[in-house]
Amino acid sequence: MGKFLSDFKEFAMKGNVVDMAVGVIIGGAFGKIVTSLVNDIMMPVISLASGDVNFNQLTYTLRPETKDAAGEVITQAINFNYGMFIQNIIDFLIIAFCIFMAIRFINRFKKKEEETPAAPPAPTKEEELLTQIRDILEKQNKQ
Repeated sequence: MGKFLSDFKEFAMKGNVVDMAVGVIIGGAFGKIVTSLVNDIMMPVISLASGDVNFNQLTYTLRPETKDAAGEVITQAINFNYGMFIQNIIDFLIIAFCIFMAIRFINRFKKKEEETPAAPPAPTKEEELLTQIRDILEKQNKQ
């Protein structure tokens, strides 16, 4: 049992697992933001542009429900909920666009970081000595 726990601890503390856990948590939070963007901002605009159509409620009834004389439902209606499919496609496109923009932003930031040249390393003592000798020789040649 001790070997199992030590192996599990080693696995759980590896950088990749911790990075993945952080990514999942941030992804969940990002998902909430995108869901709010879709439901609270984009869909009202799309609904307004399409004449106040609520996509979630678009259905085609394949078989209507049947009721008995007392009004009790005997068989449930069978509906083809194509509005939910349209809603999910719109959600996917908006989420994909948001992820694309986030990755594009991150890549631009990384590119700027890579373009910044690093400061040259400090000269070694040998290089400083050679530079001094060169300067002395140049002075002697000019005289």
